[in-house]
Amino acid sequence: MTSNVLSNTAVCFTQIKHRRHCTGICVNAALTTFIEQEMQECNRNIAVVTYNTNAQVPDSAGTATAYLCGVKANEGTVGVSAAAVKSQCNTTRGNEVTSILKWAKDAGKSVGIVTTTRVNHATPSAAYAHCVDRDWYSDGDMPAEALQSGCKDIARQLFENIPDIDVIMGGGRRNMYPRNTPDVEYPGDKKHNGTRKDGRNLVGEWTDRMKDKRGYYVWNRKDLFSLNPNNVDYLLGLFEPADLPYELERNKETDPSLTEMVDVAIKILRKNERGFYLLVEGGRIDHGHHDGKAKQALHEAVEMDRAITRAGLLTSIYDTLTVVTADHSHVFSFGGYTHRGNSIFGLAPIMSDIDQKPFTSILYGNGPGFKFVNGARENVSTVDYEQNNYQAQAAVPLSMETHGGEDVAIFSKGPLAHLLHGVQEQHYIPHVMAYAACIGQNKGHCHTNSGSPSLSHISPTLALLLSIKWLLC
Repeated sequence: MTSNVLSNTAVCFTQIKHRRHCTGICVNAALTTFIEQEMQECNRNIAVVTYNTNAQVPDSAGTATAYLCGVKANEGTVGVSAAAVKSQCNTTRGNEVTSILKWAKDAGKSVGIVTTTRVNHATPSAAYAHCVDRDWYSDGDMPAEALQSGCKDIARQLFENIPDIDVIMGGGRRNMYPRNTPDVEYPGDKKHNGTRKDGRNLVGEWTDRMKDKRGYYVWNRKDLFSLNPNNVDYLLGLFEPADLPYELERNKETDPSLTEMVDVAIKILRKNERGFYLLVEGGRIDHGHHDGKAKQALHEAVEMDRAITRAGLLTSIYDTLTVVTADHSHVFSFGGYTHRGNSIFGLAPIMSDIDQKPFTSILYGNGPGFKFVNGARENVSTVDYEQNNYQAQAAVPLSMETHGGEDVAIFSKGPLAHLLHGVQEQHYIPHVMAYAACIGQNKGHCHTNSGSPSLSHISPTLALLLSIKWLLC
């Protein structure tokens, strides 16, 4: 499972929020449930180095390529090696790298992707696409030169590169339909219309291919829960034109939660006796921090925690390797000598000794929360700092807060989880998972000299939980 922030601060933050402020004590662990209920089964002694090959502070495309494909990559590129140059189409060919999702599929396992962002966003796209620009969501987002040179948009690659991905759930409908096609849910809102210039209906093409394969397309929660997972082999769920809404703003009648999507995905995938691989991303955590909206981000993290709990109930540590990590951190912090039991969204108990004004416990190093009023720092006691969309104060004004460059944590349980220890490069992760599942390259350890399996106890199932990014692989 992957989450877009798994620094010590993010972990502690989520833990306090999930405990409803009852202690205020931090434990450096991924999520409260994963920590407190499953710590006895969990290996946590590892820090992951997140830089991209050309960026000290990484972006999600390069990091996703690392923890999914096993190689470091350049900022802004997905599924290609560092030899590929961002936005230069002609550097794609020959530099493609495959992901652990493909390794699992080639080994006969069922595979799935679940995200709260667009299914063609940076993190999920690294599982199936080879693209020198993470923003080429559809051909409508690509320059003419790239199209003429034969490069494919990411939405198209989702259905063509690995055409039999068993479960795909998230947002991103508008990138699948011809330009100006009204959205099924918001037909009167033109900003949600289709974006494709090639005239293709990718959802329709997928549906036609799946007619005799027990495949179903759904776009709302009601249709999702009308399905019996035992009778479904392939599922495409696109619940919004772009990203799914924040959990605090989710329409519970139309949009499923991350936990609900994980529940359905595992019930479909686990029918395969050879096991499955599931990538789960809590990507809206990242968006909350970029917006400077710590409350939104933290509630997304709590929902991620629920998804991890649900995944644990549906799987077994004896045959499932579960990994929870992040692709990068963010520049947020909390401090100010707050008292135990204090709301993490509240004020610190002391005033600034420089401007004699209060400040919130949560602060950002940069972002949209930088505010001057009459030439001085805003007095936060005059605003509603507990409301959902409050933007915490930032030291440097930016329209969007940035990622952080520090190491992130990994939490793992199941077969060979002990291999995730110490300080490791991010691209080490998929190689451990592949080794545990006997997929991909270097499978000699999977059999004895006589040819009989020597790792018969090893998990047939892989779960990478979420990008906060956090990952459930």
